[in-house]
Amino acid sequence: MINVAVIGAKGYAGEELIKILLKHSKVKITSLSGRMEGKPKHISEMYPYLEGKLDIFCEDIDEKKIAENADVIFTALPHMVSMEIVSKFITLGKKVIDLSADFRLKDSVVYEKWYKTKHTNSELLEKAVYGLCELYRKKIKKAKLLANPGCYPTSIILGCYPALKEKIVKKKGIIIDSKSGYSGGGREFVKNYKEPNCYAYQVGGIHRHIPEIEQELKCQITFTAHIIPQERGMLSTIYLQLKKDISSEDVVAVYKKYYGNEPFIRIVETAMTKNVVNTNYCDIAINIDGRTNNLIITSAIDNLVKGAAGQAVQNMNIMFGIDENEGLI
Repeated sequence: MINVAVIGAKGYAGEELIKILLKHSKVKITSLSGRMEGKPKHISEMYPYLEGKLDIFCEDIDEKKIAENADVIFTALPHMVSMEIVSKFITLGKKVIDLSADFRLKDSVVYEKWYKTKHTNSELLEKAVYGLCELYRKKIKKAKLLANPGCYPTSIILGCYPALKEKIVKKKGIIIDSKSGYSGGGREFVKNYKEPNCYAYQVGGIHRHIPEIEQELKCQITFTAHIIPQERGMLSTIYLQLKKDISSEDVVAVYKKYYGNEPFIRIVETAMTKNVVNTNYCDIAINIDGRTNNLIITSAIDNLVKGAAGQAVQNMNIMFGIDENEGLI
């Protein structure tokens, strides 16, 4: 059995991790922690539906105590908080899967520009492996520090990658419109969210996921994110300029060449959030606008599963040589 610790158990991603790990036959949850302010709570007090399923208290973060009983630590903490804690576990020789943005960007200058704070452990940026399973499986197998991708980047990079890799589209003029359920904003955001409401936010090239997407796609994008009035689920619509005439059937063939054997990517006629919610799937639909010669990709995921906790567990499975489906299907 793999002993697992979850730091940040009070947040949405932490809660989702617990739910998935409880279905996993190869792991044992040995520690749950967060900002408890000296007042530990039984997990069933925090999440009553876990009564009788898990007998453990969520405690304040004690790095040494956590490390003593864990083979791998999931850190589901806010950006700028993870970097200090993660380095301590790496020093103690533990494997870490970090769900924040603190180790996704390879350049500390880029990180500091977008997150408006100095990266205090920049030496770990080069060592961290970007954990997009379908693209970096070989590197993930050897990873000690795994940077779990963001939710928007996951849906977008998976949607764009085959077309860019096969050079059937131009690298310029890429426009992306993404819509996310309100859980993506975290618990504090949800407290103040007034339904029903849909709006764009961080518009004008200032969204923090932009450098992560551009780093992986190696091109510039125009990206706008929206909040929609549903709890979870994400849909990205990606507009790419075709280099030459090509049929949608031929583009589908390209995507199936890349993703045909992937357990969690499905090429579908219509990508819909209702078909991926509470799953680790990414559904991708392919269309061509012959009038404007644009390839239009729609990519749907659950922002809390494939966009966070599910992908984190998929990464753990790869790191420990476990069937990738374990705990996720």
